[in-house]
Amino acid sequence: MPWEQAYNTARDTPKPLPPEQTPVEAAAGLSLAAPILARTPAPAFDAAAMDGFAVAGPGPWTITGRILAGQPVACSALPAGTGVEIGTGAPAPVGADAVLPYENCHRAGSTVTGTIGTRTHIRRTGDDVRPGDVIVPAGRTVTATVAAAAVQAGVDDVFTHRPPTVTLFVTGDEVIACGTPGPGQVRDSFSGLVAAVTSRAGGILRACSYLRDDKALLQAALDDTDTDVIVVSGSSSAGAADHLHTVLNEQHATWHVNGVACRPGHPQALAALADGRWVISLPGNPYAGLTAALTLLEPLLRTLAGQPAGKLPTCLVTGTAKLTSGAVRIVPVRFTGAAAQILPGTGSAGLRAAAAADALAVLPIGWTNGAPAAILAVP
Repeated sequence: MPWEQAYNTARDTPKPLPPEQTPVEAAAGLSLAAPILARTPAPAFDAAAMDGFAVAGPGPWTITGRILAGQPVACSALPAGTGVEIGTGAPAPVGADAVLPYENCHRAGSTVTGTIGTRTHIRRTGDDVRPGDVIVPAGRTVTATVAAAAVQAGVDDVFTHRPPTVTLFVTGDEVIACGTPGPGQVRDSFSGLVAAVTSRAGGILRACSYLRDDKALLQAALDDTDTDVIVVSGSSSAGAADHLHTVLNEQHATWHVNGVACRPGHPQALAALADGRWVISLPGNPYAGLTAALTLLEPLLRTLAGQPAGKLPTCLVTGTAKLTSGAVRIVPVRFTGAAAQILPGTGSAGLRAAAAADALAVLPIGWTNGAPAAILAVP
């Protein structure tokens, strides 16, 4: 499958997970399934925007009291020709026409003189938000600022999409989780990448397990996993130790992507089990697995998490790359002004170039030096 088609398939095939009601203070990082509508006005009352004197009618004004933030205000209206000393944020008394800042007036005993300017320095009820106003639309991610605006507008709960849950199986007799590798062994350098991509896409990595190259173990692992997405690293090709395709075919899985025309990362796949769980197959070589995770896993999770689909950014790319007929080449790049420069070292296994890169560039078929390419953010 062409790379762009594979990316779009992973992005467009799933549906967002169902919405659920979430306390606003616990919604940070989640995607809104419905707009946040204000329940109360903001400000909730007429409030002083400056320290000074709240006055009514023309001056001079006789000062009759003081109101500070957090104090109740008298129910009776402020008579014309009178005023009260007031602090910023305090409720303005009924009938107040303006707040005279200290620096714009003069007080002699209980009398204040000054001129009301073009600004009244009173924030009127609902100046910022009125009940029913949209604070943010559906599809937005709840940030700390979004949550604060919702609280200010009297919102306690919001509707968010449930974050997709992910299980990672790292397969291979040669893979060890920690320690010094023995002859023929390698350290797992990939689970952290999957965790980072999952988190960035709005998902939750629930578990990471290591499996030997055994068909029965892989079958049992898939059967016992109840997360929304199962990621299998390794076991993605057609070798004697690669069992995933056989297992999925025996389970009558639906293949949406089965091999992608890209280098590296060709043997990647996306399938759906009969019960709705998604399975993503990633190559075991770390750099190839990274490119595949950005091609299939990230767009799938973003959609499940309810994040709106968007086009990938593009950039002019300069340098040289080993191109393959009929396939895109995914290379690490570093931004240099308005362009991105290809970094050397683009094999399927090594991560050194990717670690030094600002992003990965997907060089289209027929790419030439200085032509544009889609950009993938490295985790």
